[in-house]
This record gives sequence, structure tokens and C-alpha cells, in this order.
Amino acid sequence: MIQHLPKPVLIAGAGITGISCAISLRERGVPFRIVNKGRRVGGRMASRAVRGSGTAFDGRVFDTGASYFTVSESQFATVVAELETAGVVQPWTDTFHFADAEGIAGVKAGPMRYRAEGGIRSIVEYLARDLVIEEGEVTAVPAQERLALCMPTPQAARVYPKASELSTAVWEPVISVSMLFDRAHWSSFDGIFVNQDAHITWIANDGARRGDHAPALVVHMSPVLSAGHLVNPSEVIPIAVARIQKILGFDEEPAWSHAHRWTFAKPIEGTTSPTPHFVLGEVSLASDEFSARPRVEAGWLSGRDLGHALAEVR
Repeated sequence: MIQHLPKPVLIAGAGITGISCAISLRERGVPFRIVNKGRRVGGRMASRAVRGSGTAFDGRVFDTGASYFTVSESQFATVVAELETAGVVQPWTDTFHFADAEGIAGVKAGPMRYRAEGGIRSIVEYLARDLVIEEGEVTAVPAQERLALCMPTPQAARVYPKASELSTAVWEPVISVSMLFDRAHWSSFDGIFVNQDAHITWIANDGARRGDHAPALVVHMSPVLSAGHLVNPSEVIPIAVARIQKILGFDEEPAWSHAHRWTFAKPIEGTTSPTPHFVLGEVSLASDEFSARPRVEAGWLSGRDLGHALAEVR
């Protein structure tokens, strides 16, 4: 009997979804290659190093994308346990503050949030440590490979236009503003959800999150404000500074700041897809948006499940 080898898979995107898909395919002996548009892996799990601050913190990494992650699914918990044993991730906190436009209003408990001392990108770098990543951009469906688009569907639609018809998720833009101060001018906190504010939605104490206690904050601007400044994201820095000064109660200016735009930062809610991915002949899609609760874990699950599905189709 002739045994047909599975057709190779071209994975576009080296965020946690693409890397999870690759690991799943490798476990099942399916040939693949990964092409990533950026120079580094991570996707929306991104970190940026301080440059030119004139302070002792030059080279320090800020988390500019995903702020943390949670765990609820057993197989992802196994991955997190490996990451924790390797020293890549650490439990952070189960309690965040919440605030309104006038200041901090209280605290709220929730699930344990995990952090990465080396920056959240280090999670994807660890998972991809023995994978070959090609730098480049996939612009068309290849003739000799199956294509796995592991990215938000608005980006996938640039390669495969029908992708836009497969998701009901609406993506929010976010501008993430990183700030470094001469010292901490605020009382101790981990993170603050900011409600009913037209300008910001989240403040992370990046020194607490990274575990080095640096006087560092990361602020997420509101989707509406972010949408109006995607061309020149640095325009929002004075707004971000003014809002944290008001909420945290100090007047000092940051010694260094940087604004990063995320045009497709997060889905408002997951799509109505009954599966965490789509397989359509030679083209397939995976993203955290194919989940009732879009998040880091959902991105990993989507990639894993897509890899499983592609391994079954010869």
C-alpha cells in the first residue's frame, strides 16, 4: 500500500498561535515552515527595550503588547508549568486595582495572572527556541503548500480576502505608552483597570510586573482615542502622562517615553465560530478571536487545534 505523505504547511505568523501550530504539526510528523513578517517572534506578545533614556535603565525591556496571561485549560497549564520550571514565567497577582477618571476607587480579585521577567515576548521565544523562522511576508496562497494564516483576520484577509467573511470579531486599536521615571512617584500597585475614562483603559506597574521594581509604567489608551492617532502615535504621550498624574496623584514628568500602535490589538469579543480555527481547503486560519474569550491562552489553543486538524487532512 502506498502511504501518502502529508502536504507541507506554510505557517504565516510567529506569534504564540503560529508557534503552537508548528509544535503541534511537528509532533505529528507533518512538514512545515514558518514565515514571520517581523524580525522577532511574538506578535502581539511584544516587548521593547529602552534606548537613549540617559538613565541606568537603558536596555531594560517593557511589555508593550499583552500585559499578562491567565490559565484555565489543562493542556495549556502543562505548557505553563514547563515555562515556570524553566524560569520563563512567574505567578504575578490575582488582585488589580480599579479606577475612574478621578482616581483609584478600589481593588478587585480575579484569576492568577502570570508575568515574564524577561518580557512577555520571551514566552514565545522559549517555545520557538528550536524552530527555524524565516523572515519575510506571505502575500499569496502558495501552490505547493497548505497555508495556515496565524494572525488577526483583518491581516489574513490581505492574503486571502475571504478570511474577512469568516469572523464576526471586531478588532480594537490600542496605543501602548511606556514611561520611565527617575523614581516611583506612586503608591504600590500591580495594575489598574481604568473605567469611564475617555483616554486610558489600563495602567500596568511594569516594575512590579517584571519583578525589577523599576519606576516604569505602561498605559493603554482607549480604542477611540487610539484610532485617531494611529498615523502618529507619539501624539498621545502628553495625554497619557496627564491622565496617570491625575489618577496616581503626582506631577513629575517621565525621563523617557515611547508610544507603540497596535492597529489590531484585541477583539472586542470572540467570533461565533463553533471551532477555534477554520480549515478551508488549502487555506486555514487561527487566532485568539476564534474563542468566546480572546486571550493569550486562546491563541495557543487555536494554533494547537489547527495543527491537529491539519495533521488529519492528507
